[in-house]
Amino acid sequence: MSMKAALEKIEPVFGNSFTLRSFDESDDCNHPNWHFHPEYEIVYISKGKGKRHIGDHISYFESGDLIFLGPNLPHFGFTEEVFEAHTEIVVQMKEDFLGSEFLKKPEMQAIKQLFQRSRQGLSFSGPVKDRVGEQLKAMLKQDSFERLLTLLHILQEMAEAKDYEMLNASGFALEVNTQDQDRIEAIYHYVQYNFKDEVNLDEAARLANMTVPAFCRYFKKLTRKTFSQFVNEFRIAHACRLLGDDSMTIAAVSFESGFNNLSHFNRQFKQITNLSPRAYRKNIRKVVS
Repeated sequence: MSMKAALEKIEPVFGNSFTLRSFDESDDCNHPNWHFHPEYEIVYISKGKGKRHIGDHISYFESGDLIFLGPNLPHFGFTEEVFEAHTEIVVQMKEDFLGSEFLKKPEMQAIKQLFQRSRQGLSFSGPVKDRVGEQLKAMLKQDSFERLLTLLHILQEMAEAKDYEMLNASGFALEVNTQDQDRIEAIYHYVQYNFKDEVNLDEAARLANMTVPAFCRYFKKLTRKTFSQFVNEFRIAHACRLLGDDSMTIAAVSFESGFNNLSHFNRQFKQITNLSPRAYRKNIRKVVS
């Protein structure tokens, strides 16, 4: 069943200029759906492994996550992909949440640059992730004035942090419209539910209601990669998570990720991550872009 892709309308609670929400593993109200919104978004996930899909970027995270997304970057919700008990906190704000001149103030220059970088999608790691996570948890118990001060501290800390990865998802935000959303979501779900078996180009084109040549051109224009590249990246992202389980052989990981040929798997893995599966297992990286 295909879910409708949606422009999410976010209204701050009365007396606040931004929204703050918390979810835990028992919540069923935050199931992933393909959505976008004009607000900037901070997402913190306290622990556990999961998958992030932002624009045309797909990757797994290992020990919780802290990301900052710019406006209109289509993404799936993260909660359902997390594999351990966890807390998720989401903050959403418009660029002018403190007034249209806010980012022009000299004291805000670092935060202004952070906002610009976030249009690519940012993933934070290291000590800053834990420090920001603790501050976000504290915000849940603060009054509205204290929350605002804490949010400014968090933005400044993220702006000064060196431990972050650019997710390079910005190209996707430029061509967002409802028809593209619907098509990409249908294709995403097709790949998501079939990547361990056969993923068929003809079926993907049919879901997009296009001929195969038209679909290939359309998909390349929208995502800047071929459909087979997209499928391979999806499979390799899954393999990255499986490689964290030392009890699985490389061959078993290859098979479980939809590759029937081990040498083809090794070649694709090296091409996408710049490491062999064996080297990756030794040095599990948090982001595969």
